[in-house]
Amino acid sequence: MSTDSKFAQTAIPGPIEVTDEVLFANAHPSMSHMSPDFARVFGDCIRMTRQLLYSEDAQPFLIAGSGTLGWDQVSANLVEPGENALVLHSGYFADSFADCLQTYGANVDQIKAEIGGAVKEADIESALQAKKYKVVTVTHVDTSTAIANVVKRVSPDTLVVVDAVCSVASEEIQMDAWGIDVVLTASQKGLGTPPGLSIVVASQKAVSYSYKLLKVFENRSTPVTTYYGSWKKWLPVMKAYENNSAAYFATPPVNLIYAFHASLTQIMQGSVSLEQRFKLHKEVSRRVKKAAEEIGFKGVPLSEDVQANGMSALYFPDGFTASDIVPRLLKKDVVVAGGLHASIKGQHMGVSVVDPSRGDIDKVISAVKESLAEAKVSKQ
Repeated sequence: MSTDSKFAQTAIPGPIEVTDEVLFANAHPSMSHMSPDFARVFGDCIRMTRQLLYSEDAQPFLIAGSGTLGWDQVSANLVEPGENALVLHSGYFADSFADCLQTYGANVDQIKAEIGGAVKEADIESALQAKKYKVVTVTHVDTSTAIANVVKRVSPDTLVVVDAVCSVASEEIQMDAWGIDVVLTASQKGLGTPPGLSIVVASQKAVSYSYKLLKVFENRSTPVTTYYGSWKKWLPVMKAYENNSAAYFATPPVNLIYAFHASLTQIMQGSVSLEQRFKLHKEVSRRVKKAAEEIGFKGVPLSEDVQANGMSALYFPDGFTASDIVPRLLKKDVVVAGGLHASIKGQHMGVSVVDPSRGDIDKVISAVKESLAEAKVSKQ
């Protein structure tokens, strides 16, 4: 976390505050994206990203763009117009993923969980028995509800796509062991890097659907419907950089790659193991939730077994709304996220704990307690 005290404490799910080492790396002098030094750093990022997801051979794509670009990559590279996609809905971002798939011509069905709940496995099985789907998508942690869905392969004939923007590096993801075909994420949340990097990791099975070695789109009957996001363009670039040799399709965000490298090095090679990191996330998350519940807040997740560890979504105490609490927190230099979910808008807020090593959780908890006390006084 930056030691500069001039700025408000950012406690939103993302962008999160980053370490000084990441900030310094982001200020790296400008250099050629074709240079050997940069190629080595980019190659390290590809390798460490794969390792973070416990995969042996999945293919990372590190591309300049928002995490939203991951939806476009999946929709354009893996689903042809007219094919079926099943979206498991547990909050705001499932609607957006479904919209993206439909934009590229997919026939989309959704299974919607109740607010604060996860999609039931029996409902998924019923849907897969009724229709053949090319992909099934699931938001691992939806920012609007802070629930964590169980992720696993549901059918040998269906690609499993995980929107993990709010979970990578704060929740464990065993890509190979769980049978996941695509993990899409972004740099600004658990990965502790400034925003601007779209990170998609695809299994070899998924890559073969759109690009099979030198036989381009062998398994497709129609061309890929994106230019910038085409894996045909990016796969040779990623393979070259992983071999520490530069290649070109579009200019990568050089400084952001240096920042990402610094953060990945801290995560993967720091004094705390990945397993310990995930344990710390859980401990800090439970501490935030417990402190909030003691003063009348209530978690949006319906049960503890579906609670996320990287963030908390909290209903305000009875009689209070976002306008009572959020502005008061801001005056105390604590920034939290207003609720995204349309059905409960104004009734809840999101608090991030995506970096378990940050030492300012006490400040956030104290600010919440003080803001609620002030709001109570104002209503007397």
